[in-house]
Order: sequence, then structure tokens, then C-alpha cells
Amino acid sequence: MKRIGWWIGVGLGVVVIAAAVAWAAQGAQAAQSGAGTQSKPVLVELFTSEGCSSCPPADALLAKLDEAQPIQGVHAIVLSEHVTYWDHEGWRDPFSLDAVTYRQKWYGDKFGLDDVYTPQAIVDGAVQFVGSDGHKLTQALVSAAANAKEELNISSATWAGDSVQFVVHRTDHDAKNVKTTLVAALAIDSAETSVKSGENAGRTLHNVAVVRVLKELGSDASDGRQLTLKLPDASSTPLRLVVFLVDKRTGHVLGAAEQMVQHS
Repeated sequence: MKRIGWWIGVGLGVVVIAAAVAWAAQGAQAAQSGAGTQSKPVLVELFTSEGCSSCPPADALLAKLDEAQPIQGVHAIVLSEHVTYWDHEGWRDPFSLDAVTYRQKWYGDKFGLDDVYTPQAIVDGAVQFVGSDGHKLTQALVSAAANAKEELNISSATWAGDSVQFVVHRTDHDAKNVKTTLVAALAIDSAETSVKSGENAGRTLHNVAVVRVLKELGSDASDGRQLTLKLPDASSTPLRLVVFLVDKRTGHVLGAAEQMVQHS
């Protein structure tokens, strides 16, 4: 696998700080230019791994974006998606999922990439870049917010046992006559791991919106019928339910929504 930046070790902290400073500065400018506009949901997917030494700066940047939401006119819906192909490099990521690896490879084909890599950020399915690049993240968020969005609404979300049930409503089923599919994710609100081996051995890693379930629900899943996602393991940690509408031809995200769910 192609793993951009795996050699970055000593300068991890510098990368995080530099990216955050550049991002914050551009975010302030975007906030001024976006004053008075309604916030649009923008999906930010970070493909990452606890076995990758260049991923912590990207994880930190995603967490900062999630907490600060610094760009007026943009509501960033974030997902931390842990791939499996680092699991044989000395540390098995407890959050790695085959579904995430398949999704990243699907994106790789859409973008015409020779191979996939971590950390990779993808914004609204339309642009990809190294996940620790705060400058490109800001540019992508502002650009995505300028696009028209379909409105998705989540209702009747309940979590009992190992299942989360919910309903998704799409406001415009005929928009642009585009063939679409609804994708849903259940993500742990936040997680912390003490890594014992591999490239991040001895580090405590922090992640937000860690995906535990990722499933394509189909073209008619946003028509108001009840939907169900099952969790692979027992948990009572607050979950984020994220749904997004995907153009099946381009992979672009046309609309997104999120809601916190608590175990009953």
C-alpha cells in the first residue's frame, strides 16, 4: 500500500501546529465572507490507522475541526474511518473495519489513484488530500459549502440492545435526476487508545467520531421507512448516527445529516 508521509516522526507536533495555525487563519477569513449565511453540512472522512505514525496529526486536526467548527456557513460532519491494511505492521487497530478499507479503495478508483494511503481526507466525496494538511482542508470546506445541498433529516432514532433504528427523510427525491444511494454510519463519539506496539508504540491516541458500522442502505432508504443498523460489539458509549446521500456515478456527497443517540 502507498502510505504517504510514513517517515514523518520527529516533526509530528510541528506538523499539527503549523496545519492548525494555517487552518485557523483561513477559517477566520471564511467566517467574515460567509457572515449571514446558513450553515451547510459538509462531510469530512478521514481514512486513518493507529498503526500509522503519520496519522496522529491528521486525527488531531479532525478533532479540532469537530470541536471548533471555525468556518461560518459550514457545519463539518466528521468521520474517523480506520482501515485494515496497517494491522499486520505490528499493531492491530481495534477500530479497523473491512467496510472502511473497501470504501477507501472505491474512492481510489473514483479519483484515479494508483493506490490508497493514510492519512487521507476526503471532503464531500469530491476532493482528496493528505489528512494533516490544514490549508487544503480549509479550501475544501469553503468550496464544498458553496455547492447546493439536498436536505436530509433524521427522526425517530432509538438505540436498544445491539440495534439502532431510525428514519431518514429526503426533501427532494427528483433533484437533478441523479442516481443516488444512502450511506449510514454509527461512530463512537470519542475514543482513547494506549498503543502497545507498532509505529505508535507508547503513545496514547485520541480520536473522535470513530466509525464502528458503515453500510450502504440503497436508493430508497431516505423515503421515510424505518432503517436498522446493528453494532458488532456491546457498548453504551454515546454514538453519532451519520447519514449521507451519495451520487453513485461520481461519489460526491449531495447531502448529509447527523444525530447523537444514547443507549436506552
